[in-house]
Amino acid sequence: MSRIDAVNDFVVKFANVNGSGSASANELFAKAILRMGVPVSPRNIFPSNIQGLPTWYEVRVSEAGWLGRRGGVDMMVAMNPQTWAQDVAEVDAGGYLFYDSTKPLPPEAFRPDIHVIGMPVTAICNATYEDSRQRQLFKNIMVLGALSQLMDVDPKVIETLFAEQYRGKERLLDSNVRALHAGREFARDHLHDIMGLKVRAQKDLIGRRIFMEGNAAAALGCVYGGATVCAWYPITPSSSVAEAFQKYCTKFRTAEDGTSRHAIVQAEDEIASIGIVTGAGWNGARAFTATSGPGVSLMTEFLGLAYFAEIPLTLINVQRGGPSTGMPTRTQQADLLSCAYASHGDTKHVLLLPQDPKECFDHAAAALDLADRLQTPVFVMTDLDIGMNQRLCDPLEWDDARRYDRGKVMTAEQLEAGREFARYKDVDGDGIPWRTLPGTHPSRGAYFTRGTTRDPQALYSEKGPDYVYNVERLLKKFATAATLVPQPVARPAMRKTSLGVIYLGSTAPAMDEALHALSAAGIALDGLRLRAFPFPESVREFIDSHGHVFVVEQNRDAQMRTLLINELEAAPDKLIKILHFDGTPITARFITEAITRQVHVLATQAF
Repeated sequence: MSRIDAVNDFVVKFANVNGSGSASANELFAKAILRMGVPVSPRNIFPSNIQGLPTWYEVRVSEAGWLGRRGGVDMMVAMNPQTWAQDVAEVDAGGYLFYDSTKPLPPEAFRPDIHVIGMPVTAICNATYEDSRQRQLFKNIMVLGALSQLMDVDPKVIETLFAEQYRGKERLLDSNVRALHAGREFARDHLHDIMGLKVRAQKDLIGRRIFMEGNAAAALGCVYGGATVCAWYPITPSSSVAEAFQKYCTKFRTAEDGTSRHAIVQAEDEIASIGIVTGAGWNGARAFTATSGPGVSLMTEFLGLAYFAEIPLTLINVQRGGPSTGMPTRTQQADLLSCAYASHGDTKHVLLLPQDPKECFDHAAAALDLADRLQTPVFVMTDLDIGMNQRLCDPLEWDDARRYDRGKVMTAEQLEAGREFARYKDVDGDGIPWRTLPGTHPSRGAYFTRGTTRDPQALYSEKGPDYVYNVERLLKKFATAATLVPQPVARPAMRKTSLGVIYLGSTAPAMDEALHALSAAGIALDGLRLRAFPFPESVREFIDSHGHVFVVEQNRDAQMRTLLINELEAAPDKLIKILHFDGTPITARFITEAITRQVHVLATQAF
């Protein structure tokens, strides 16, 4: 039987039970390889209950630097009897199955085309530890030790990680080190020369890149972007945005005398949280909320008010599977339409589409500037895959000379000098009116904020021409937004081609690898990664310059494709859907195979 032999290029997947303490050990496995200088990209696939249901942790090891999911598994660490059949089936032919062999299994439980590695982990732990909790926790560490021996992972690196994790708790440190080496010794004595997956230490493959979650990066972006108010209601997978913001504000938004220079409110629900943020934005504070799809559904009435009354606010939407409760702990890009057109009536919102933690940081800060500049809600459309998984990314950078863009805010001096103030009048031709903040001047610059129609001076009006003026001006402002948002990133093919592909957000890492694989197979594609809605003119030009354009996204209804057709009036038969929506992050193999099939169909049609 053949076997998979690979150095620094493989996928290991851990199948565990949620609440078993496996997450910490699995993360140590990924971090140890990273500390050896080899890029890794871990993904935690976990259930929405507290414990008892299946959970998986997939680690992509890639010396080439691919950070998306590849597809397929080279080694399955199968520690959950509930999902045994599913986990065994997922291993690529020639791959490896590591399992707890304490309880014998019949031959039919295994596959003849994969290599089985059995270790009686439970028996070893039962003989070593009396406490049931210790048996469970150290079982995971023993597995980590065995894997480190089989794959040549440096144990000193893991010991250093232990020391960092248990600083000040040396008793726990010593017991974990003993369990690690117990696993290594068993593998050395009983499992030698069975494993073809190896890790070799490398230099300069990581460089200056950092390893962090998108939610933490977005929170830090809000701090650097000047946010002083956060109102939120807990919802998976966005809760850690507000929690991280609170941690960073304790450090960066607290005066030396202990006075808080920030306000963080856990509201009674999503409706209250968006109301608080709307009020804060109206008062001139930079404010944001973080939520997911169900929260956005509840927030739409306030979003319509902020859009029509032209109040700046930022909303970080960490998307998950829907509709309704859907899949709370799974990832999707399925809120594009609901956010782009949130609220009733003719409404359009600005969406920013980050691909990794670095862009979560950049886009969160940019969203606060854009919200002020445009006087409107701005969405940062991340998702669970980016938000709750640690990812290698470029360092977060900030120019200390950068100044916040507060947009058109009229000062007391300008009002005193007699400058005309008409709250909803377009005086500059870009659709954006001038505003004042409460208390700017004792007698000038006041206006009545309302969600109903008004004239340019903010006086109530139900006259048709006043309404038309307002909504057409808002469209003009939306067109201005297209020139201000982050521009798309082009990835030209190595040769001229009539085929293009458009993609966005967390699809990007897998798309990068897929484009490389397609090119190697002779399929040339020009790529365009969208970073914002409204679409800059370059998106229209990209579509017009290609015969067919694949649109790769992670939802059922081709929502980005719908936006492209609706907003750019692109020909529907020109935009070909590539859709992935099972709740797991999209893989490079899926994209490569789906596009290859479509290219063959197009070639057949040409004849």
